[in-house]
This record gives sequence, C-alpha cells and structure tokens, in this order.
Amino acid sequence: MGAYILRRLLLIIPTLLGILTVTFIIVQFTPGGPVENIIAQLQGTGGNALGNISGGGDMGISPDALGADGGAINSRYRGAQGLDPDFIASLEKQFGFDKPPLERYLQMLWNYLRFDFGQSYFKGRSVLELIGQALPVSISLGLWQLLISYIISIPLGIRKAVRDGSKFDIWTSGIIIIGYAIPGFLFGIMLMVFFAGGSFFNWFPLGHLVSDNFSELSPAGKILDYFWHLALPITAMVLSSFATVTLLTKNCFLEEIRKQYVVTARAKGLSERSVLYGHIFRNAMLVVIAGFPGAFVASFFTGSLLLEMLYSLNGIGLLSYESIISRDYPVVFGSLYIFSLISLVVTLISDLTYTLVDPRIDFERRDV
Repeated sequence: MGAYILRRLLLIIPTLLGILTVTFIIVQFTPGGPVENIIAQLQGTGGNALGNISGGGDMGISPDALGADGGAINSRYRGAQGLDPDFIASLEKQFGFDKPPLERYLQMLWNYLRFDFGQSYFKGRSVLELIGQALPVSISLGLWQLLISYIISIPLGIRKAVRDGSKFDIWTSGIIIIGYAIPGFLFGIMLMVFFAGGSFFNWFPLGHLVSDNFSELSPAGKILDYFWHLALPITAMVLSSFATVTLLTKNCFLEEIRKQYVVTARAKGLSERSVLYGHIFRNAMLVVIAGFPGAFVASFFTGSLLLEMLYSLNGIGLLSYESIISRDYPVVFGSLYIFSLISLVVTLISDLTYTLVDPRIDFERRDV
C-alpha cells in the first residue's frame, strides 16, 4: 500500500503541470485581459477595475494618458487608440505582460512550486490571503452538505432496497424526485423570501459566515451563531443532493441482494441484519464510495456558486467566478491550483477508502 500511495502522490505533479499548462495556453488565446479591462475603464465602457487595481495611483494615470491630441497609435489592444503608448507599456509591466509568454509560464511554475501565487491584479491583496478567506466558507458549505446528505441518504437508500415496492419506497421516491427537480438556487430564493427578511419572517441572517460579534460570544454561542448563518444555504444545497446518493445506494443494494452469495448466507441461517451489513454492505457501498470524489468537488466548489452569490457568502466558487470575469489571472490560476490539488488528494483518499470497506481490494497488485 505504501508504494501505491507514493506512486499516486508522484502522479499529482505531472497532473497539476498539465492542468496549469493547458490553462495557460488557453488564456493566451482568450480575448480580453486585465490591460483591456483598464483600457475599457478609461474609455468609459468597463467596470471599476481601475479603482480597485493595486498601485493604480502610481501608474501615471492622468488626462495625458488619454491622448488629448486624439491621434491613433499602433497597439495590439482593442480600444487603445488615442492612449499614450508609455501608459500602455506601464500597464503591461504592472501585469507582467512585458515579458514573453514562455518566461511568464516558467516563472509561474517556479512560484507555484513554492506556493507563491502572487498578488491579485485588482484587489491589492495576496492570492493566498484571498483563498484563505474564501476556503472556510466553501468548506463549511460543502462539508455539511456532504455529511448531511450521506448520513440521511445511505440509510434511506438501504431501507428502500429492503422494502422495495412497498408504500414506503413509493412515497419516499416521489418526495426525492420532487426535491431533485427543484434547483437549489430556486429553493434558496424561496427560503430567503420566507425566512431571511423578505416578505414574511426575518429569522436568519444573510451574508458572512458568522456575526460581527462572534469573538465576544461564548463557545456554545459561537456554535449556534455558526449554524444560524449556515441554516438556509445548507438546506437549499442538501435538498437536491439526496436523490443521487439515495437511489444509487438503493440500486446497488438491490443488485447485491439478488446474488447467489446472499441466498447462500440466508440458507446458512444468518439473520437478515447479518446478511445485510455483514455481506451485502461492503460490496454495495463500493459504487457509492466511487462517486464520493465527484460529489465532494461539486459540493465544495461548483455546487455552491449560485448560493454563495445569493446569500452573499464569499466562498471559493464566487471568488473564482469573479476572477474569471475580471481576468484576474493570479487568482484564477491560484484557485485552480488549489482546487486541482484538493481534488487529486480526495481521489486518492477515496481509493484508500475502498480497502477499508473491502479488505480484499489490494492496490499493490494493480498497475497505476
């Protein structure tokens, strides 16, 4: 097992290298960029990136930069006609685009080996600081959604398999399918309207993971305050996550229940509980465990994006989305690097979990 773990850890390096390389190449051919954002702001057609840029006041932005003579200059940036070439050059230097792509790529790899992700283009803070502030939100949302959905879905799926075709199986399937059909963000809007100061009650807060006076609360008060803020977004996220795990668990158990070894175990006089949890469980759960990495990644990042926006929670999903829109490349690559690293580690942990559920699986005899 030790050799297998070592091989998998070593494979993380070329995988991360490939992800960063492909993304870097795509970025080179993607229209728009931080320089174009600043130019659009100066021309009155962009957002407020100029006001947020780190060191923007020291870059010589003045009326002269707008080219008072109105003459067009040769520039590879769309909309840069009439701007001072020296100003464009200062922007390129500010963002590091005065260097050739290969040099920027190699420098990025060297920095990322040391977990140095640089500074955000527009927020004036380090990428690690931004990710460090966003991760607790995403971890809280993803972890509790995953735990609650698995804790409820697996026992429910087993119960449905044991009582397949009964009234319990039918009405629970109806509820699960209806819940799955409702988008999480739509249910989140409904919860917000009813319980977060909309048209009815103002029972739950919006924005932030904890209250402003969190540090002054008692330990019990901190726990209650934490879950008070998470109640609505977690409820909205969990609703649609029940169906997949529940029905997957049910189908896996139904498939195992019909196999010959189960008939043999029952013929030996074993109780239904012993057959179910002593023989069927470890075989049926393998497929459920196989889906864990995908569920983990989805719940931590992609699944919570809309709800982070809806409830004003600054998680990693919202941070990545905003950085892509604003072409804040250090944040884009930094969050992608962390996201990919976590995904690869979780996949390895998922593989190791196989051996805990079924000791017959030996990865040492497999070719990686």
